[in-house]
Amino acid sequence: MLRTARPAVRLTGRLDAPLELTVAELRALPAHRVEVVFDCLSSGPQRHGFEGPRLWDVLRAARPRVDLRGRKQRPHLLLDVTGADGHRAVLSWAEIDPEFGNQQVLLATSIDGSPLDEAGPQLVVPADVCGARYVSGITEVWLGEPVH
Repeated sequence: MLRTARPAVRLTGRLDAPLELTVAELRALPAHRVEVVFDCLSSGPQRHGFEGPRLWDVLRAARPRVDLRGRKQRPHLLLDVTGADGHRAVLSWAEIDPEFGNQQVLLATSIDGSPLDEAGPQLVVPADVCGARYVSGITEVWLGEPVH
């Protein structure tokens, strides 16, 4: 019997402990639930309930090389999130940092009560009106500095 690998998200970049986590491993982190409404260009308004860990908590588990005692060096950091289909979204560190935007961005492990173990985790940005940053089947989250 051939066993297929479960989708996993790699945390890379400016991290002391890069990780690769499956949906089941993400589910072991503290979970949060959000009800969202966002506009999808192809299918109109979408309403969903998502559950999963906050992106902030997932990144903290990978020990980001970020001085959390200082503030001025954090707002320039970027997060590049890539899905299995090549779709990408960029967020700033400050959007998820509790001392700045404190947005409850999730790496969802379920949508409307259905587990995402087979599809892979989904980026959920509850404050977004447009659904373009809802990246499905996340394969990588990179933390780093912009290239000049």
